[in-house]
Amino acid sequence: MKKSYLYYPLFLGIIFAIGIWLGSVLNENSIGNDYIASSSSLKKRKLNRLIDLIDQRYVDQINTDSIVDVTVNEIMQNLDPHSVYIPSSELEDVDNNMRGDFVGIGIRFFVNQDSISVLRAIEDGPSDKAGIKGGDKILYADGKPLFGANAISTNVLKGEEGSKIVLGILRPGDEEVINVPVVRGNVAIKSIDASYMLTNKLGYIKINRFAESTEEEFKNAIKQLKRAGATQIALDLRDNPGGVLSAAVAIADEFLKEDQLILFQKDRNDKRKDSYATDRGSYENSAVYILINENSASASEVVAGALQDNDKGTIIGRRSFGKGLVQQEIKLGDGSAVRLTIARYYTPTGRSIQRPYSNGNEDYFKEYIDRYSNGELQNEENIQVNDSLKRVTPGGKVVYGGGGIIPDVFVASPDGYVLQTLNYFGRTGFADQFVNRYLQDEGKFMRDMSQEEFINSYEVTEEMMKEFILYAQLNNTSIKLPGYRDEIALIIKSSLAEQLFTTELKVKLLNQEDEMIEKLLELSTSRSS
Repeated sequence: MKKSYLYYPLFLGIIFAIGIWLGSVLNENSIGNDYIASSSSLKKRKLNRLIDLIDQRYVDQINTDSIVDVTVNEIMQNLDPHSVYIPSSELEDVDNNMRGDFVGIGIRFFVNQDSISVLRAIEDGPSDKAGIKGGDKILYADGKPLFGANAISTNVLKGEEGSKIVLGILRPGDEEVINVPVVRGNVAIKSIDASYMLTNKLGYIKINRFAESTEEEFKNAIKQLKRAGATQIALDLRDNPGGVLSAAVAIADEFLKEDQLILFQKDRNDKRKDSYATDRGSYENSAVYILINENSASASEVVAGALQDNDKGTIIGRRSFGKGLVQQEIKLGDGSAVRLTIARYYTPTGRSIQRPYSNGNEDYFKEYIDRYSNGELQNEENIQVNDSLKRVTPGGKVVYGGGGIIPDVFVASPDGYVLQTLNYFGRTGFADQFVNRYLQDEGKFMRDMSQEEFINSYEVTEEMMKEFILYAQLNNTSIKLPGYRDEIALIIKSSLAEQLFTTELKVKLLNQEDEMIEKLLELSTSRSS
């Protein structure tokens, strides 16, 4: 007991010390010269001296690096729900995701029974060009094992651009390992999952996140759809968590006329920064539909809010997440970083869509979960609004702040726990590992199947659906047969489509049985007629 009481004041002391240190680092990054003005140099020296004493004289060995990481993380979590600490071990992956590319062999994988199982090779990446496919197992790297007790780290798959690695691959149904040389290269992490014509007039684009590369991807997709005859565009931002703010501004600019306000930001000093549309938009005079749901957040809400407040297009779906805080990534000098909230953003009518978090992060995220129980996802009349946050657009439309973007056209989520769960499975890739194991065990015949043959002829077996139910139950999901056969078969087939062919094919299959897509088509048709 004495030992635990001894550590408690130590931990508190470290918290205050790291708080001052963090403030000093942030000040060096020009976030604000008044950040540590209230702390005297004497207090800083005193706390720094305490850390030195702990390092040099404390009776037990203390890993101060780990204490610093834990403490900084605790500090960030107590600021707001979206300020975060990124340890050095994670920063490279986070930065790659925000930038939209990385150097490597270009695969999505998971570790299955101590070996690396390929979910899919990233399109046009090094592994894709080398012929690696979903269902392959990577057992060796340059002759060294990647499995079992003697496995080397998967970090060996990383390396410099242009460097070669020989992968030992075991294909489904094969007994012998084959060697496949792969030249590491720059791999694009695509923001756009699908871009195709839903009808002869309606083009569809699904964006999974906003990265630095998203603007260019989006403009290329728009050009292709226009060449295909699109006079209307549907932008699917469901389950899009956001990302780089400038990418969202650029996409909103494609649909708004010159000098229309896209958003404005306010910092701690109430200093305002406005972002306006330019004259470079390629769809300023065309119809646009934005699809959102309860998982559409941040940059997704910037796009939806900008168009809604400028009376441009139609927002379809359910109330979005409600994140209106702007973060800036700041390096801390040791390979780690913080993503610190430095401003709030507001839609053109002046509404903040940030949900309240004054009662703490737990209550903040609980409010999101409460949407499932209060009926909001099934009935728009259950959406709670604050009249004091009401705004009116130039066209006379009433909109509300304080908790996400409320759509112009409401589409209920699937009714009931099971259907909601299955919808989640289909949209989030829950079935990927299950399907991948099937490919490894039974899927050799499928690898020679053409995409057309797969779409038109392949049917998920009853036995496979039963195995999927068992897999779901192992993950604490109470789905049972009979019932829901069509939904389960679609989930399995769409996951197979992605691993055997493309993510776009997966999206196309899921969209065929999607109520929000049905509503979109109804609105598009009525506008054309």
